[in-house]
Amino acid sequence: MPELPDIVVYIEALEKRILGETLERVQVGSPFLLRTAIPPISSAEQKKVVSLRRLGKRICIGLEGDLWLVLHLMIAGRLHWFPKGAKAAKHRSQASLYFSSGILLLTEAGTQKRASLHLVQGEAALRQLDPGGLEVLDATLEEFSDRLLLGNHTLKRVLTDPRIFSGIGNAYSDEILFEAKLSPILQTQKMTPGEIKTLYEATRKSLNEWVERLRAESREKFPEKVTAFRAEMATHGKFGKSCPRCRGKIERIRYASNETNYCPTCQTGGKLLADRALSRLLKADWPRTQEEFENLTAGS
Repeated sequence: MPELPDIVVYIEALEKRILGETLERVQVGSPFLLRTAIPPISSAEQKKVVSLRRLGKRICIGLEGDLWLVLHLMIAGRLHWFPKGAKAAKHRSQASLYFSSGILLLTEAGTQKRASLHLVQGEAALRQLDPGGLEVLDATLEEFSDRLLLGNHTLKRVLTDPRIFSGIGNAYSDEILFEAKLSPILQTQKMTPGEIKTLYEATRKSLNEWVERLRAESREKFPEKVTAFRAEMATHGKFGKSCPRCRGKIERIRYASNETNYCPTCQTGGKLLADRALSRLLKADWPRTQEEFENLTAGS
């Protein structure tokens, strides 16, 4: 699932291509994609793009008339850009947005169509789609600590809950916890002030570094290689491979359809996280699927 660094780079690429341009036509190719009926999707046509912003893991395209197209790519949704005059493979798309400067296609791999498109009017309606998570890159240590300690959850749960922290999912939470040298099952209210500060700094460092890395990778091109599994990642997707820090073996926790990768040597004092007590903890406090979290809003 595209997370904060991916969404930031998507938006920056879109700003260069559609900001100030006119959305001439919207073609929705999947009956599962469009989640709103009022205002009608046709009301977005012939409107100029006036702003773009990120809302958690959502991409928000602001149009004249205080209209907002809100895209959530979920697990398998991806964006593709074709400049005006270029041939676009429209048969694969869930939606095609025809701008005066080119065509933006939304595709979604697999048979489970979870990506969504909303058209809403006004800031109040836009806020209803906001899960309410704290923007860590804009937050102070005190704000981060207050949000972290609102409840008592595992670090994996708290980092990936969009109502608590904005834009972080399965992939970057693994990388953050590795950077912080903290266990994914450490419970928040058992953390020391030093551990909270370490997590705060690791979160900001990891997200900023990945934003810069993805910017450098795409440069002036539209980002086409958006994936949750990257060769440069330390732990995510690296089960059975060597830890880049200690050369030990990367392990994993699997629960329902979710998987977390970690280094026992660096993060859990050498302990493998697999016993009955862990199973009980996961049942009570673990994201079964990231999709379940992504449907939550601030009031849920």
